[in-house]
Amino acid sequence: MIVAAKRAFSRLPVLRPWAWLLLLLLLVAGYQVRALHVDDRLYYWLTTPAALQAAPGSLTGRDYKVQVNARVVSGVDDNLSGISYDNQRDQLWAVVNSPSELLAMNKSGEVLARYPLSGFSDVEDVTYLGDGMLLFVEEREQQMVVVPVPKQAGALFREDYRSLTLGIGRDGNQGFEGVGYDRAGDRLFVAKEHSPMKLYEIRGLKHSMQGDFGLQIIDHDEWIRDSVFATDLSAVHYDGRTGHLVLLSDESKRVMELDSESGKLIGYRPLDSDFAGLGKSVPQGEGMTFDDQGNLYIVSEPNLFYRFGGS
Repeated sequence: MIVAAKRAFSRLPVLRPWAWLLLLLLLVAGYQVRALHVDDRLYYWLTTPAALQAAPGSLTGRDYKVQVNARVVSGVDDNLSGISYDNQRDQLWAVVNSPSELLAMNKSGEVLARYPLSGFSDVEDVTYLGDGMLLFVEEREQQMVVVPVPKQAGALFREDYRSLTLGIGRDGNQGFEGVGYDRAGDRLFVAKEHSPMKLYEIRGLKHSMQGDFGLQIIDHDEWIRDSVFATDLSAVHYDGRTGHLVLLSDESKRVMELDSESGKLIGYRPLDSDFAGLGKSVPQGEGMTFDDQGNLYIVSEPNLFYRFGGS
């Protein structure tokens, strides 16, 4: 039997070194195609992009024009990482992750007030919960910290506030990156950046804080698999007017709009140099939000602010 095997092996064609190299390159390319779902995205782009990019009534189907283009945020050198719209004050809240800081901003990107975040660690995003409350997400510790909107100048101290920890698949600097809140449904959406990408829905957050404990955590892995054509997730926004969930990908330079009940992909827009008259693509989009009129706001590393008006 061993002799027969040797004879069979001896009859195999002898490949030259360049042929082995070509075979190796093909295998690596094939793995990358599957690992990054390149084949799925290519099929998706070829079959349905036009309809999805112009979906009626969607946020991604609006005709956006850049109104504030790459404005440098005053007093921030690096690590601008998240943003959220506060409809009760008609302003924006943004966070810097190192050193951790909360910024109150107007809708043109001007800083109105600054609040150092003492004891906080790697704050990646912020969302306005309504009722005068903000929620921060700390990436490495996978913690969500609820903080009242500050009423006076000064630092906010981590030990003064309650938090929720989801220690799921901890892996250093690849934890929770984005957070968005559905006030009517009391649903918090939390995105894990990559390795792997994850999208969690936490139901009953505010009710539990008020004493009616009943948290439910849902892993929307199938939404990621079927509707997210990107290599990472850096921000989440829930839109109360449409009931849609919008996801931002830094690496793929794309926003994707999903139905927040079914996870069905509704539309997407690339954030390249052709988007909304930018002229130059958003370098590293880390945070995203929409206001009540559907205007889009994005913050990018290191310290850039964008506003897009839609119609």
